[in-house]
Amino acid sequence: YMSSKKTMEINPDNGIMEELRKRAEADKNDKSVKDLVMLLFETALLTSGFSLDEPNTFAARIHRMLKLGLSIDEDDNVEEDGDMPALEEDVGEESKMEEVD
Repeated sequence: YMSSKKTMEINPDNGIMEELRKRAEADKNDKSVKDLVMLLFETALLTSGFSLDEPNTFAARIHRMLKLGLSIDEDDNVEEDGDMPALEEDVGEESKMEEVD
């Protein structure tokens, strides 16, 4: 069988598309608009059953958008976890997944 050519349709009247267009027209170099457009495209790929060539880039883009939405400065360094206690390990217990067999 021959595989059909994939087509991506964009509804220009969709609220997301309208807002992205407005923001792109206001500032063509807005990094957040570029990230949002790429997220929209990559999400469409994933929901259509495709895999991403660079999933780490996708994840980094999502993290940037989360920081933006939460008003966390991109330059804020994460505080060291020195005051957090070490994780407890379950010594002697097998993983519950091992019991599946």
